[in-house]
Amino acid sequence: MVKIYTKTGDQGQTALVGGTRLPKSDTRIDLYGEVDELNSSIGIIRAYITIGKHKESLSTAEDQLSSLQSNLFSLGSYLACEPNKRIRFNILGISDKDISDLEIQIDNMVKELPVLKKFILPSGELSAAQTHIARAICRRVERKMVFLQDSNKDFLEDNALIFINRLSDYLFTVARYINFKLGYQESEWG
Repeated sequence: MVKIYTKTGDQGQTALVGGTRLPKSDTRIDLYGEVDELNSSIGIIRAYITIGKHKESLSTAEDQLSSLQSNLFSLGSYLACEPNKRIRFNILGISDKDISDLEIQIDNMVKELPVLKKFILPSGELSAAQTHIARAICRRVERKMVFLQDSNKDFLEDNALIFINRLSDYLFTVARYINFKLGYQESEWG
């Protein structure tokens, strides 16, 4: 059995895919840790919507979220890999199709939702509220990605940033969709 602990990070260093060691405080390490946090938050949403009355009315959303978790794992791997080693390790990142799939899913949900006339407060059913937390984490990931891209133009492929931006829109829409499907009234601001 392979041990889960390697002891190689005991002094506050970790390795990128490709071997370069960085301090765990490095902004890049922090970024892919936040992608992992986002992925874990989506896992909580999936757990909530697969129980009880949620399972039937939200099965499509659960399938979409599962697929998004795979995309986020790919994005984390992409961020954890040295740019010049991504092809060698077959770490390809986010495709145009991943982005267009998100847009289609958003559009399909919006067709069912009431028109948004005011800002809404993050609230409602528990899985919807958790989705708003995931959306806020996603925005934090996006800000950090932009920060790193500003300091190193070769750090990201174009699709990574577009995907994260679209994902936050998707999560906002899913939160609304969950509340709508389960009969929860949105709390409007003001």
